[in-house]
Amino acid sequence: MSGYILSVDQGTTSSRAILFTAEGRVHKVAQEEFTQHFPNDGWVEHNPADLWDTVLRTARQVLKDAQISATELVAIGITNQRETTLVWDKQTGEPVYNAIVWQDRRTAEYCRQLSDQGHGDSVQAKTGLLLDPYFSATKLRWILEEVPGARARAEAGELAFGTVDSYLLWKLTGGKVHRTDATNASRTMIFNIHTQEWDTELLELLDIPAGMLPEVMDSAADFGVADAELLGAEVPVLGIAGDQQAALFGQTCYQAGMAKSTYGTGCFLMLNTGEKALKSENRLLTTVAYRLNGKTTYALEGSIFVAGAAVQWLRDGLQLIQGAGETEPLAEQTPLDHGVFLVPAFTGLGAPYWDPDARGAIFGLTRDTGIKEIVTAGLQSVCYQTKDLQKAMESDGVRPTTLRVDGGMVANNWVLNFLADILGANVDRPEIIETTALGAAYLAGLQAGVFTSLEQLADMWHCDKRFEPTMDKARRDGFYAGWKDAVRRVQSGQ
Repeated sequence: MSGYILSVDQGTTSSRAILFTAEGRVHKVAQEEFTQHFPNDGWVEHNPADLWDTVLRTARQVLKDAQISATELVAIGITNQRETTLVWDKQTGEPVYNAIVWQDRRTAEYCRQLSDQGHGDSVQAKTGLLLDPYFSATKLRWILEEVPGARARAEAGELAFGTVDSYLLWKLTGGKVHRTDATNASRTMIFNIHTQEWDTELLELLDIPAGMLPEVMDSAADFGVADAELLGAEVPVLGIAGDQQAALFGQTCYQAGMAKSTYGTGCFLMLNTGEKALKSENRLLTTVAYRLNGKTTYALEGSIFVAGAAVQWLRDGLQLIQGAGETEPLAEQTPLDHGVFLVPAFTGLGAPYWDPDARGAIFGLTRDTGIKEIVTAGLQSVCYQTKDLQKAMESDGVRPTTLRVDGGMVANNWVLNFLADILGANVDRPEIIETTALGAAYLAGLQAGVFTSLEQLADMWHCDKRFEPTMDKARRDGFYAGWKDAVRRVQSGQ
């Protein structure tokens, strides 16, 4: 089949539009960053107009750069930053408040109250998630409680809630469609991953009107049609998945036991557990990997809030570097045992600690410490955090022996060498590292009939480079012990 699939990848710091060919190859890319808003300590917001405008502009730009018309698009796939929460007017489409970003910790105290009341176990049993401000539900409740008139309007049926995918779909279809997919729904903390329905008891607990919620679809489905005036022709939206699930899908981890780790703003290690929703005893999340033809595949996930964002902070906050490309040569000049540990707990610690009140720190500074040691410690922190997740998965009885990696940071060979060493596992980088956008394209392509089966997609995955561990266990354990000590010192209870 000829034609292209347009993948919309709406991320935490930028929006991208990527054109894929019917063979699953990247044809053209357009990208645009947007402003982050930090109104209070631990608060993170986006202007919804920035999300929509950058998506529309990059989609138009990529078509222009490729010199193709929207009539040559077979389908649109959407992948998005997950948990980020929007509420808008069903008639006008006007948001009632900024998008509250997944990194935002403003509802930490409310989550603690729910936990103290004994709701943690039932939340985990139903949703696979831990009671944490990371997820959408308490952000949504905050908007209903704190934005004047929002609760009354929601109860009157005037307001819609959605994660970013829902909001983009609403805008693309001119307000005709209010839907999401099972992967995004599974990150809201109000969706029962076993029954695959919004959970009435949790809605009652959090006082969220059910009329605000989107319809939940398979990840490959007929979501709606983008209005002709937006891109120049009507185009069906046929695939949606949250960014980490899309990356798992793009990495073709379709067999139970296969795992991927994505290094974007945060880092997310996801392991396919097949038809079984495996309950973690080590504070990992149980989540929907994807849902196809009504059949749910589950995953175990560890979420790290700061990965690439640490490099961004070294660039913008400390101004130690001018670009991420400088980090690799700096690390190569630095001995591994430089003694500095950077714990990037800028918005708390994610898995397996789940400490929203932890804050970042740098330990081990001496008079000899310079830019290259601090930058290297920042890169190593991402690898150490991945090791934390690997250890938690091992304790839950599953150990990924090979890790497929993707995201912006995996262009850095030094990082992947150190990652293989600290994990004691093989790390595989695919030929196409745009796997998040690729996963959305694969889902849309499956629904469109461009791709015929998961087996066909799995055959399309090719390894660019395998990184194998060379560090001995004693040295690895020594480095990791130093990291654990540093983490202990930033935890809020210490």
